Amino acid sequence: MDELPRRIVGLTVAIARLYHRMESHLPDEMPDGPVLFVANHGFGGVFDLNVLAFASVYDHLGDRRRVTILTHQIAWTLKLGRVAEKFDATPANHHAAVDALAAESHVLVFPGGDIDGFKKWSDRNKVLFAGRTGFARVAMDAGVPIVPVVTAGAGESLLVLNQGTRLARLTRLDKLLRMKSVPTSLSVPWGLNVGLVGLLPYVPLPSKIVTTVLPAMRPHDDESVDTFAARVHRAMDDELETMTRSRTPLLG
Repeated sequence: MDELPRRIVGLTVAIARLYHRMESHLPDEMPDGPVLFVANHGFGGVFDLNVLAFASVYDHLGDRRRVTILTHQIAWTLKLGRVAEKFDATPANHHAAVDALAAESHVLVFPGGDIDGFKKWSDRNKVLFAGRTGFARVAMDAGVPIVPVVTAGAGESLLVLNQGTRLARLTRLDKLLRMKSVPTSLSVPWGLNVGLVGLLPYVPLPSKIVTTVLPAMRPHDDESVDTFAARVHRAMDDELETMTRSRTPLLG
């Protein structure tokens, strides 16, 4: 990452730490060498607070290795790809992930995509991967461990009333933009709207954001991709449930 994008990220993370009272819980140790960070979305789109939460946690880890962020293709469809690339983002695909890991870069992926990112309020404390297992295949093909990163709180920064999966199919946005969800939400400053939030930034409510980095996970001997992916997903979903069991919305 170049100096200017690095400064922008640093300033934005510093503001988010104060505004969202960010809290981090780190593992006792991290693996040597590159890892695949697997994270859950808070409210995802062009802007997602969980990306800032990860950046904050990564600062605390003290690791200076580059992190390549696998990003939804919509950024390039909307002609924002060159900007995203300045922040170490790359279109999410298997080959890009494996190549980055081979080049000794960490990789960050949000397997749930817009299904996880645009989930409704009642699902805000769930990790929704929609059966996606490609992240496990990447880790196994690259021979690197998965480090799960679980964040709670960003889903409380606005109110998502409906995920809009049917609307995405009816409008063919699932084909045109690869968007599986067109959420109906209530947010600042956009008020009640359909689909706008996620493509444009919003002013988040000051919810407390807490992030836990779980111990590294590796596939067992003869474990299939699907089984490994399900085990990682279960560990993350269980952790998010534990983190939010006694949580008061916004207050944390």
